[in-house]
Amino acid sequence: MDVCLSSAQQPGRRGEGLSSPGVWLEAEKKGAPQKDSTGGVLEESNKIEPSLHSLQKFVPTDYASYTQEHYRFAGKEIVIQESIESYGAVVWPGATALCQYLEEHAEELNFQDAKILEIGAGPGLVSIVASILGAQVTATDLPDVLGNLQYNLLKNTLQCTAHLPEVKELVWGEDLDKNFPKSAFYYDYVLASDVVYHHYFLDKLLATMVYLSQPGTVLLWANKFRFSTDYEFLDKFKQVFDTTLLAEYPESSVKLFKGILKWD
Repeated sequence: MDVCLSSAQQPGRRGEGLSSPGVWLEAEKKGAPQKDSTGGVLEESNKIEPSLHSLQKFVPTDYASYTQEHYRFAGKEIVIQESIESYGAVVWPGATALCQYLEEHAEELNFQDAKILEIGAGPGLVSIVASILGAQVTATDLPDVLGNLQYNLLKNTLQCTAHLPEVKELVWGEDLDKNFPKSAFYYDYVLASDVVYHHYFLDKLLATMVYLSQPGTVLLWANKFRFSTDYEFLDKFKQVFDTTLLAEYPESSVKLFKGILKWD
């Protein structure tokens, strides 16, 4: 079985000594390529360490309890640290459905070197799978869950993906021009799973989806439909995106849509 994690790199509870980015970096250095016979640092290490520093920005939230859940996608075992204390620290049905679709349609989607942003990445499963499939991933969410997201991404992608994913704060509808200027950021795909549920930010979510979509951007949105407000959002989504239903998963009530922004 292909596993990216060594036994020494398994995600641990906060009491096991991995409570800060600096500690994670030291732990990963032990498993990273060291110096060659001439005393120089190997080329791969030169590439990895700056990426680690860019990834390790956020201190994990100190949840009281964690579980480690195991998933298998794209030929890899993925270990996700989850906590029921936060919606953003749990893998929801839309995420596993989207991962299944990405795995089954990898050749068609052609994620190799594609630039991808995930909205509401949560504990990071979708971003990890996209990274394993070769994409350059930016995983985004609210500030309070970024530490756990970063932790899971690092533990499951270091030294087994072509591109280490980036973690960025994204508050829907706020400071988009400042933090994601269109002149500097373009995404081939925008991914979202179970971002629509009973909350008061659906209009800001839709505005964010629209903002991040440029000509050529494909938005893949998977969601478990629970409430009438979910269908109301879908109606608004269809008004601004050319929408295709790609898949349905009746056992989990998840629908997966492809959206291409309508241009006047």
